[in-house]
Amino acid sequence: MAGGSHSQGVEEKTASRGQSEVNKRLKYISLAVLVVQNASLILSIRYVRTLPGDRFFTTSAVVMAEVLKVLTCLLIILLQKRLNVKETVLLLLDSIVFQYKDTLKLAVPSLIYTLQNNLQYIAISNLPAATFQVTYQLKILTTALFSVLMLRKSLSRVQWISLVLLFAGVAIVQVQQEGNKEASVSDSSSQNYMVGLVAVVISCLSSGFAGVYFEKILKGSSASVWIRNVQLGIFGTVLGLLGMWWNDGAAIAERGFLFGYTDMVWCVIFNQAFGGLLVAMVVKYADNILKGFATSFSIIVSTVTSIYLFGFHVDLLFTAGAGLVIGAVYMYSLPKAPGGGSSSPSSSSASSASSASQRKDGDVEPFLPKSVLVK
Repeated sequence: MAGGSHSQGVEEKTASRGQSEVNKRLKYISLAVLVVQNASLILSIRYVRTLPGDRFFTTSAVVMAEVLKVLTCLLIILLQKRLNVKETVLLLLDSIVFQYKDTLKLAVPSLIYTLQNNLQYIAISNLPAATFQVTYQLKILTTALFSVLMLRKSLSRVQWISLVLLFAGVAIVQVQQEGNKEASVSDSSSQNYMVGLVAVVISCLSSGFAGVYFEKILKGSSASVWIRNVQLGIFGTVLGLLGMWWNDGAAIAERGFLFGYTDMVWCVIFNQAFGGLLVAMVVKYADNILKGFATSFSIIVSTVTSIYLFGFHVDLLFTAGAGLVIGAVYMYSLPKAPGGGSSSPSSSSASSASSASQRKDGDVEPFLPKSVLVK
């Protein structure tokens, strides 16, 4: 009897150790996937938008990505219902049509997401990939500020310091780019640095507000994140079509919806559409620190690749600014020290909010259009 109990204990320990090794391996795989996904989208958009020849309509690419995301989420819901079409249809009718007031709440973030997706194309078309990647980290600052204002979350002293460093790093990079702008103007006459900068700043502001608003809706509802993303996608597709008609309607009517689409353009669209799903699958094995590290490392990957692919020039100012941003991103992702800083009630509420946020990361974050950039 005792021997059997001892044998069972040994087996459990062996199984636990084996599972731990698997999780550890998956953690590093997750890191690699997050870095590649994070950097590749920015670089590929920059690449297809700077190639000579016919350019595709970015408004049509935004619509196509939304349609693919909706179809993918519908497929996941169908799989969750064990391929029962009737149950899936009834669930969708109840969640989207019958509870229409709940669905209408998603109109606001969907409008902002659609605007944000279009702005990102504008920004990346006018900014070097590395500069965009560094500047886009301002979304951490805007998300943090909106979280404090709208969700009453508290930030640790280290997080506040990291936000100041983040802002300083981005500012240094902009000073460096301002100095290089005149020198490169003859090589990039079709690009406008100021347009790109304004686009990325507005994109960061919209990312922060929409992300926090979406999180607030998710926390106050029992609907699954897949249903929520179908609702978002429906609005996003309609709003994207309106934007496409307004901005490129006449040109698309003349040249066609898929004008300028190449294999590389399709890669960009699929990366946008499925990148979030990919992150959702792997992020369960990655903690907040790992995600912060992935974001930081992806900036390095984007910069190094830009040097070889686009002839991007890195000087001391850019290195200093990017270094501050990378350090700030990593600092911000560090867990709060237990019992530090504020009083007990606020500390515990902040801790629960933080853990709730981490639990939802795999669900919420990947679908913030964001070109699916990891926070």
